[in-house]
Amino acid sequence: MKPMESKRIFLSPPHMCGKEIDFVNQAFDSNFIAPLGPMVDSFEKTFSEFVGLRYCLAVSSGTAALHLGLRHLGICPGDEVLVSTLTFIGSVSPVTFLGGIPVFLDSDRETWNMDPVLLEEELEKCARKGRMPKAVVPTDLYGQCCHLPRILEICEKHSIPIVCDCAESMGAFFCKDGMKIAHAGKHAKAAVYSFNGNKIITTSGGGMLASDDEKLIDHARKLAHQARENHIHYEHLEIGYNYRMSNILAAIGMGQLSALSERVKKRREIFQYYFNSLKDLPGVSFMPEALYNKPNRWLTVILIAPEQCGVDKEQIRRALEAADIESRPVWKPMHKQPAFDCSLGERLVSCDSVRKTKNSFSKYPARAVGGNVAEDLFRRGLCLPSGTQMTENDLQRVVEVIRNEFHR
Repeated sequence: MKPMESKRIFLSPPHMCGKEIDFVNQAFDSNFIAPLGPMVDSFEKTFSEFVGLRYCLAVSSGTAALHLGLRHLGICPGDEVLVSTLTFIGSVSPVTFLGGIPVFLDSDRETWNMDPVLLEEELEKCARKGRMPKAVVPTDLYGQCCHLPRILEICEKHSIPIVCDCAESMGAFFCKDGMKIAHAGKHAKAAVYSFNGNKIITTSGGGMLASDDEKLIDHARKLAHQARENHIHYEHLEIGYNYRMSNILAAIGMGQLSALSERVKKRREIFQYYFNSLKDLPGVSFMPEALYNKPNRWLTVILIAPEQCGVDKEQIRRALEAADIESRPVWKPMHKQPAFDCSLGERLVSCDSVRKTKNSFSKYPARAVGGNVAEDLFRRGLCLPSGTQMTENDLQRVVEVIRNEFHR
């Protein structure tokens, strides 16, 4: 008999809990199929209760949510916005949508997130020049909270608002003495969450903008609905977007939210399995867990030091792919992306120069502060499959491939 072929193991596929279909059927029965409807209202309310932020707006993506938040803050052409360099492009692209200039800040070694020391130094430099950034956008990388309390303390000295990119950190919490005290994103001016298909919970596509600022969410809601004024006819005083979430997707989200705690528990168990199985390999280390938080461990990430073991992350990735197992390098830092021209250095850029130099074929002006840490993490980092439907046999398959490469 022909041996049974092993199924492909994906990096982070969707995981339905079974309750989603009940909510979807309710949406169909109500005939609210188009954007808006009672499921959207329920999803926003339930989400608000979970994260502890008073007002929520469900939209078409996490990128859309960040765009709306920055638009409300008045980001204009030539304005600088400080962002994490080690992140996904969606954390940065909304800055460019508005003509702003991203300033990429390096990571620290302890968390891999935005380095608060670099942030403080950069804001002090900006203050001396008399040209402050309009906002700071730190990312919660791979489900670990950025050091938001420290970042808030630094930014409050200069009255700089923070929009926290929590796209990867649903179900992660800040802790004190081992006790959960606040969900990821709490206390920022606004927080952005993603329900993309690979996230810890998904609506297939979608995002949420959350804030304790009612005016921010009210304005963002208006912008997300084409900025229509409250008239019987269509009246527009400003230009908006079609960023609404559909009632059907919100119904899926309601089912997914009910399983979030179980999903976080499973992701953390997956991390522990990998840690126990690979920690003895020379040159292998794991993304650290900062004491101030309990991350959701959305993805388990390892670092491989080839100078210690003679194996590099690309060799491991190729071996896993040959075994029909998906893995992925750590995010390539934004300051190394070809789309951005980081040669600005300390030079100031006027709105006029941004308009004149940027067209559909040129690079986006940007600045970088540091970058060596993020570059090293990209060079050595590999994300391992972490889907919550993985069995112990699946995990064993991954571990065996990795260990075999070390013992060649």
